[in-house]
Amino acid sequence: MNIDATYRELEHAHLLAHARRDAAAAPTAVRKAGWLRRHARVIAALALLFAVMFPFLWLVQLAFRPEADIFADELLFIPTPDSFRSLLQGNFARSFGNSLMVSTLSTGLSLAIGVPAAYALTRWRFRRRAQVALWILVTRMAPPIAFTIPFFPAYRWLGLQDTIVGLALVYLTFNLAIVIWLMQTFFEAVPAALEEAAYIDGCGVWQAFWRVTLPLSAPGLAATAVLCFIFSWNDFFYALILTRTNAITAPVAIVNFLQYEGWEWGRIAASGTLVMFPVVIFTVLVRTGSSAASRPAASRTETPWLPFPCAASPRTTASRRCCTRWTSTSGMASSSLWSGPPDAASRRCCA
Repeated sequence: MNIDATYRELEHAHLLAHARRDAAAAPTAVRKAGWLRRHARVIAALALLFAVMFPFLWLVQLAFRPEADIFADELLFIPTPDSFRSLLQGNFARSFGNSLMVSTLSTGLSLAIGVPAAYALTRWRFRRRAQVALWILVTRMAPPIAFTIPFFPAYRWLGLQDTIVGLALVYLTFNLAIVIWLMQTFFEAVPAALEEAAYIDGCGVWQAFWRVTLPLSAPGLAATAVLCFIFSWNDFFYALILTRTNAITAPVAIVNFLQYEGWEWGRIAASGTLVMFPVVIFTVLVRTGSSAASRPAASRTETPWLPFPCAASPRTTASRRCCTRWTSTSGMASSSLWSGPPDAASRRCCA
């Protein structure tokens, strides 16, 4: 009897110790599960970011590897800038500068021509307006070889072959359609009533566009500029066909490192690393500038922001009374037509 009682007591004590240990471990497991639930999105985002950035990180580490250890299995190595130094001593720096000039010039021309065209297609109501916008987009649907064949003999005759200006004009052919279609969408999002109020306040058509519509569309303008710059910067086919030595761009120069004797992997990785930086810098600068331009002046510690900048010009009481009379009798300009002042007399009176 004493042995059985002692055995039961030991078993009870053993079970009690197990219960206490499980009870002590339960809060820790709950805390771990709660931490995983709270940080699941962060962990997933970091994993996705690493998966996306892994090729670029691998390219950067190849650029700093010694040429003899470029395909070594060891992850630890002594970084060396020999590949970048050899690039600067060759002709790659000139090709890099050509890419910068061509991309900047093409982006500027595309925005200078495409933004007013998109604004006209948005606000000017005319027959076949949708068809005109569609035909502009059709020019982007054709394969590059369809444009290259006529451009090649034309450029030889005009003397534009192997020139910065000629290459920028070619890039204009496909960047212009992108600018018009993207900016047309952003301009349609701006209410026409804001421009009509600017007309009443003394603005002309281009003043309302420059001071009202364009600042409100600054984020779209920035995104369009970045896309145009990227398409021009990354182009390889047109630059390969239409350039020889003077206007050769960075993507074509990288291909020159693929020689019959062997591929210069160090230079390829170094040039690929350098080619990424201008796009990133341009994107950051354009995004910062568009954010500053889209903010009202009051947030930039300037003159208190009025409904429209045209209202800052002083006007006489008679002109204000005239504007009020015109508003009450004629109403605002109809958005179904060109959103401008209804007649010259009202514009002169309200100016």
